[in-house]
Amino acid sequence: MKTLVTLVLIICSLAATTAAQNKNQVNDLKSMVETERAFSRTSEEKGTRESFAEFIADDGILFRPGPVLGKKWMQEHPLPDSTTRSLLSWQPIFAAVSRAGDLGYTTGPWQFKNDIKDAKPSAFGNFMTVWKKQADGSWKFALDLGISNPEPKAPAMMWQVPAGSQTGGFKRVNHETERAALLNVDREFSKASAEEGARPAFLLVSASDVRLFRNDKFPFVGRMAAADALTMLTAEWTWKPSFADVSISGDLGYSYGTYELRDKTGIVFEKGNYARVWKKLNGVWKLVVDVANPLPRQ
Repeated sequence: MKTLVTLVLIICSLAATTAAQNKNQVNDLKSMVETERAFSRTSEEKGTRESFAEFIADDGILFRPGPVLGKKWMQEHPLPDSTTRSLLSWQPIFAAVSRAGDLGYTTGPWQFKNDIKDAKPSAFGNFMTVWKKQADGSWKFALDLGISNPEPKAPAMMWQVPAGSQTGGFKRVNHETERAALLNVDREFSKASAEEGARPAFLLVSASDVRLFRNDKFPFVGRMAAADALTMLTAEWTWKPSFADVSISGDLGYSYGTYELRDKTGIVFEKGNYARVWKKLNGVWKLVVDVANPLPRQ
């Protein structure tokens, strides 16, 4: 009887712990998205540069045009005096966090006005931002990269916490081992792309709900839609990952680096930066966001 009571108490304790972890993860997701919204509001109220300086992590990455430590770069490149103020605004329409609630990402549309007084925006696009929870519990962004696309025909839907977003607990992983493993997955993905082609390689590593961002196109959502978009890519698509990081729960990570497109003669006709978000599904890293932004042609 005593053994049975002890077993019941253990089960109840585990259930309570899991429920608390589920609640924490939802709270982490909400707070991250609210931080993204505050990031955008600050851009409208104070200016884009001021907003980026406030919300970027000390080791956060911007692409200017290659990857740089954003805070340091902004300090070394002050904005020139101007009689007008541009306006960059955006909103998240998709978001997810790790089980540990220490790493997450947001995506959504942005629009830009040359002057805040302009009646209409002059440019449109979509962004992907990776967020890390700081020691004080606040969220700061670790990486920000996006694309340009045509003007949307309809306004974006406001983000809501999706049903079923709660998951179970987690075990802390060996961070360096997982980080190295994710880097290797990205390298092998490039090798497969060179040997087998972009579409087959993409199908091997992508999750069912993957999002593909390519310049001048609206985001492709879903594995087959994204893969079909790559069908038109007849060039050889390869890349070199520069960095990867993972959550302490080992279920969410990101990588970034540079990519190249080569024609059939081996000539590189496009170079650019890429950023990816990965999610571990059934013990395997799967791609959930892929953003490629070309560099200006020289």
